[in-house]
Amino acid sequence: MKLNYKVLGEGKPLVILHGLFGTLDNWMTAGKYLATQGYQVYLVDQRNHGKSPHDDAFDYEVMSADLNNFLKEHNLQNATIIGHSMGGKCIMNFLLTHDYQPEKVVIVDIGPKPYPPHHQQILEGFDSIPLEQISKRSEADTFLAKTIDNFGVRQFLLKNLDRVEGGYQWKMNYPVIKSKIDNVGASLENLGTYNDSILFIKGELSNYISEEDKDSILKIFPNAQFETVSKSGHWVHAENAIEFGQKLMKYLND
Repeated sequence: MKLNYKVLGEGKPLVILHGLFGTLDNWMTAGKYLATQGYQVYLVDQRNHGKSPHDDAFDYEVMSADLNNFLKEHNLQNATIIGHSMGGKCIMNFLLTHDYQPEKVVIVDIGPKPYPPHHQQILEGFDSIPLEQISKRSEADTFLAKTIDNFGVRQFLLKNLDRVEGGYQWKMNYPVIKSKIDNVGASLENLGTYNDSILFIKGELSNYISEEDKDSILKIFPNAQFETVSKSGHWVHAENAIEFGQKLMKYLND
């Protein structure tokens, strides 16, 4: 599968994978910053997201294979790889199942443990939007607001809408994502260990990585380091971009 991507800057290779319901555009601000720090940044749309191809297969095995193929296709040896949420879990699966030596690895606000289904409000909100009847994005927001209070989260999710003749459609492969969303929470706890350096960055207000989770992470990633970004929830890189950038660069420059 040929994944859609954008390249920013010149220098050492760095690949970024977005999270569930995201696109490469979610990381454009961080990508532009990293491009000023001596990196050639590859922002990637994962399968069934953004402008990448749609496919019925949707689990970490195929997504990590996509990453492996992308690195080979672009001859990206010893790249730094960063992944948020689903993207981070894809990278963890990749490290545990493929022979690749990254320069550095950063996992943003996700762990290898299983996560129970917790996107029901988002799915209900998506299903409530009459795509062929709305004429502007604000009308879609009105429907989504019935299940999702946070304006910023709604704006993030509505970036998945594409205007077409007669209304809107989803850019993402929504039917497949919805039907296989349980795969996004799958456990990676029985795939072995990864002994090289890896940084986990969590949001202070996020519950995706708890203090209790750190021991289980260290069993799989014994050389893991941990950082917490203050005043941020799950979308750490967007909610406190300055502190996130500082902690990210401290690790990358070590």
